[in-house]
Order: sequence, then C-alpha cells, then structure tokens
Amino acid sequence: MIVELKNITKYYQNSGSAEKRIILDDLSLAIAKGESIAIVGPSGSGKSTLLNVISSLDTCNSGNMIFDAQDLSKLNEKELANFRNQNLGFVFQSHHLLPQLSLLENVLLPYLPEKDKTVKKEAEKRALDLLEFVGLSKQIHQRPGQMSGGECQRAAVVRALIHQPKLILADEPTGSLDKKSAEQLGDLLVDINEKQAVSLVVVTHSMDLAKKMKKIYQLEDGKLNLL
Repeated sequence: MIVELKNITKYYQNSGSAEKRIILDDLSLAIAKGESIAIVGPSGSGKSTLLNVISSLDTCNSGNMIFDAQDLSKLNEKELANFRNQNLGFVFQSHHLLPQLSLLENVLLPYLPEKDKTVKKEAEKRALDLLEFVGLSKQIHQRPGQMSGGECQRAAVVRALIHQPKLILADEPTGSLDKKSAEQLGDLLVDINEKQAVSLVVVTHSMDLAKKMKKIYQLEDGKLNLL
C-alpha cells in the first residue's frame, strides 16, 4: 500500500468549550500503488480536510497516517516538507500558474533553486516530454494569460508530475472548467495514473470525473463508504 490511514479522527474545538466538531470520525483507508480513487460528498463534509491529512498539511487528533510504510507522525516539520516535495504532486481547482512566467518556466518553478546544472537539464527534458504527453508542446513559450483554462490546468498537472511523485492529490481539479475541458482533464488524469504508474486521489463534486476512477468513496458524517 502507498497510503494507509488508520483510525483517523479529526475534530475542531473552540477554546474554553467542551464541544467538539468532528470532521473525520475513526476513519480508515488504504490506497494501493497505482490505484485511483475519488472522494465525493456534500460541501462541508471534510473532503479537503481528508486530503490535507493524507498530504500531511494537516494533523489528526488521533490515528496514524502511513505513507509507503513510513509513519508520518514521527516526522518533524522540516522532514514533512521534504516528504511532500519528494513524494506528492498537487492539483487544485485554480491552476496557480504565475502570469509573468512562460508555460515551461511555470512547470520548472520547483527547480529554480537547484544549482546542479545536470539536474536542471534533466528536469527540463522531463518537462518537455510531459508537456508533449499532455498536448502542450507548442505552447511552452506562452504565458498563462494566452492560454485557455483547460490548457492551464493541464500545465498544472505537468507541474505536479515534474518531481516524479508517487501520489497525486487533486482537489476539485475540474471545478473551474467547462464540460469539454473537464472531460479532457479527467481523461488526462486517468492516462497519467495508468501510464506513469502514479497513485491518484481526486476530491470532486463531479460524478462524471469520479466515475473515471477505479474506486469511489462517499464521505459523510466523518465516515468513508465505498460506493
């Protein structure tokens, strides 16, 4: 398994109050290497919180988050940051591309601090290969403002892949796209999951996107149920 959540509980509690607002309630989940899953549920059900726990951006009140046999609760903040950089790729509803940079520069942004020229050259080759894979090889010198929303989201997917992550976490990746672009992005995520052997977790309101994944879970009242 690449991810194992074991009896995760997450709640919020106001200072001075005994009342707890439970978001995740003794929740367990296992994700195999190369698997794709969708998490659906009503607004406010805790889908993004669950994604944040999986990514170690948020801590749980009890339970264990295991990634590739490593218990993340044993890591400090610096170690967690290194873990995320080395293992995870993120795709959000907004592409978060920098408007002043070209498409290629945006994709290579994580490598800007890198001083090793060989590493940078290898990263650029990988970026160009990935951009060709997603159909953006002719737009590498364009800026985000010159591209469609769907193209920007595809570029964001490439940026998420540039570090060769083991797991991609996508939070409402098609939420800002029209139907055709959403369909194309969903197909791209499936293609990457299968051909790049990257595990994929998608949080979405879209059942069309969810149905493209190998498993669909419903999150409601702090519990996950396989649909």
